Amino acid sequence: MKKFFKDFKAFISRGNILDLAVGVIIGGAFSAIVTAFTNSIIRPVINLILAAIVGGDGLDAVYTFLKKVWTVDANGDPIVDLTKSIYIDWGAFITAVIDFLIIALVLFLIIKAIMGAANVAKNAQKVKPTKEEKKALKEQGVNMKDRKAVLAATAELRAKNAPVPEPPKPTQEELLTQILAELQKQNAMVCECGPECECHAEEKKEKPAKKAKAKKD
Repeated sequence: MKKFFKDFKAFISRGNILDLAVGVIIGGAFSAIVTAFTNSIIRPVINLILAAIVGGDGLDAVYTFLKKVWTVDANGDPIVDLTKSIYIDWGAFITAVIDFLIIALVLFLIIKAIMGAANVAKNAQKVKPTKEEKKALKEQGVNMKDRKAVLAATAELRAKNAPVPEPPKPTQEELLTQILAELQKQNAMVCECGPECECHAEEKKEKPAKKAKAKKD
């Protein structure tokens, strides 16, 4: 039982879990604000525009009725009972799409801002000199309070101490090409002193001897 509560405490104490909980709470509150904005302000405007485009003065121009149920108003005039009728509410659909687009846009801007801040902090950490570099800069007499001078001296020190890049290793195709060229070079080599020299004479003597030995065998 103690191990269970210990694991649960470690789980809820993680930074990403707390960030996720905060994000869910803020996201829910923001979604409620956007929904109220779209339902109370944007949706009536959309319904008005749809009614003007389609034509008509009542809700019949905004809704596509699949089944109408009629009732009477206080004056005894017949009207459509929306609570019992079956219809397609185009204004609600368009409002939901706009709701989604607004939330997606805001989340995109927030995530982009957070990632930009994280990249700036990461780059600043890379540019910041290490302890060894600070020691070397102090020995050079660099004013450590001058940030621009420190960054410039750090970049110069790193460029000076940067390792020399190794030449690229030859690929397998290049190695095979080199080996093939070397073999062709060895096969094409001839004696520079001419065919009548002693080395050729020895070769001529060795050939009949090899043939005779082969026949005996």
